[in-house]
Amino acid sequence: QVQLVESGPGLVEPSQTLSLTCSISGASITASYNFWSWLRQPPGKGREWMGAMAWSGDTYYSPSLKSRASISRDTSKSQVTLQLTHVTPEDTAVYYCARGTDLEEVRVGFHHDWGQGIEVAVSS
Repeated sequence: QVQLVESGPGLVEPSQTLSLTCSISGASITASYNFWSWLRQPPGKGREWMGAMAWSGDTYYSPSLKSRASISRDTSKSQVTLQLTHVTPEDTAVYYCARGTDLEEVRVGFHHDWGQGIEVAVSS
């Protein structure tokens, strides 16, 4: 059974960089055809796919966030990390990591396994 656990700060000040970590167990992050995504859901809005790290190490991003988002991994710790720069209150959301197996599917939000989500507020 694949388990994903998000961790990071619950509060970030505007203009700062948000850094979140997804710790993965039950699957190898380098196993073929796995895509490890970050998604978010702002209050009162729909869920948005932000980007993904493929098993190969390639990264893919939503065009709207490409200039601010960066996804990396630590294979020794089985972790995938999201960094989002220059945050504003509009980045307030519940952030999720998730596992998918097809790039086009994950782009539209379809994933096989999900973390529980972590609430992040951007405020001074």
